[in-house]
Amino acid sequence: MLTLHRSQLLEIFAHARAAAPAECCGLIGGSTNQQADSLYPLHNVARDPLISYEAAPEDLFAAQREMRARGAQLLAIYHSHPRSTEPLPSETDVRLAYYPSAIYLIVGLGGAEPVMRAFHISESERVWEAVEYQIAG
Repeated sequence: MLTLHRSQLLEIFAHARAAAPAECCGLIGGSTNQQADSLYPLHNVARDPLISYEAAPEDLFAAQREMRARGAQLLAIYHSHPRSTEPLPSETDVRLAYYPSAIYLIVGLGGAEPVMRAFHISESERVWEAVEYQIAG
């Protein structure tokens, strides 16, 4: 089960709020025991960032290089749905889920407080399932 520190959760929420009304995106790196140890906020360069996300290639490659240098692996990918109160993967999210081993976190900003949900998404099978994560600290 993916474990995030409370400070990491708050950083993800802050990134989502700062990017709104556009979607934000980022990576989470960590150890093989699913403990998150680093966040990598990325720039969203999607054609229409109000309804989709695409990480800037230079940001994505830099984050992956840094993870390798630290001996970390990609644990999760996060992005936001700024108008959603109960975020679920969109058809686009499923179609573009190229990292089947990663957990996909989606932050909904449509309510009074942000909500984050976690999913395993199979792009090849066009399916997703909700998974749990935990907050430490």
